[in-house]
Amino acid sequence: MNFGSTSHRPVGRPREFDMNQALDAAIRIFSEKGYHGTSIAELKAEMGLTAGSIYKAFRDKRDVFVAAYDRYKQIRADLLDQALSSASTGREKIARVVGFYAMSACGETGRRGCLAIGAAVELVLSDAEIADKVGGHNRKLVARLEGFVRDGKLDGSIRKDVDPAATALALFSYLQGVRIAGKTGEMENQMLPSAEAVLRILD
Repeated sequence: MNFGSTSHRPVGRPREFDMNQALDAAIRIFSEKGYHGTSIAELKAEMGLTAGSIYKAFRDKRDVFVAAYDRYKQIRADLLDQALSSASTGREKIARVVGFYAMSACGETGRRGCLAIGAAVELVLSDAEIADKVGGHNRKLVARLEGFVRDGKLDGSIRKDVDPAATALALFSYLQGVRIAGKTGEMENQMLPSAEAVLRILD
C-alpha cells in the first residue's frame, strides 16, 4: 500500500490509501479470526493504517466489516462469472459452480475460510442489516442453482425427474459445507472427488 501525501494529491481527497487494498487486508483477517475475534488494533496492523485513518474512512469496526463483506462478495461473484462464462449446458454450469467452491476450500484460501460463512454468520442473529445481506446472497445463489437445474433438464444434461428446488438446496448445502471443511486443511485431497460425487445427483 502506498501511504502518505504527495505533491500530486488532488485537493479535497478524503483518503491517502488504496481502499481496495485496505479492504482486501480486512477480508483476510476477518475470514481468519471472525468478526468478534478481530480487534481494531489487529485491523489497523493488517490494513497498514493508523486508527485515525480507519476512523476517518469508517465509523467503526462494523462499518469496516460491511465494506469488506461487500467487496468480498463482489470479487467472488466476478470470479464465479468468469468460471461460468464458457459453460454451455445446465449440468456444466453446476459443475463449474461446485468446482469453484471445492477449489476455494483448498490451500491457503481454504484454511483462511469464507468471510460470508464464517464472520458474517456470527452477526446474523444480532444485526438485521447483515442478516439481510447474507440471506439475500444465499437466496440468489440457490435461485441461480435452481435455474441451472431447470436449464439442464431442458437441454438433456440433467435427468428429467430431478426436482429443481430440492436439488438446488442440496447443492447449496454442499457449497457451504465444503468451505467449512476446508478450514482445517485435513481433507484437502478429497475436495475435488467430493465435487464429482455431489454432481452425481444430477445423473
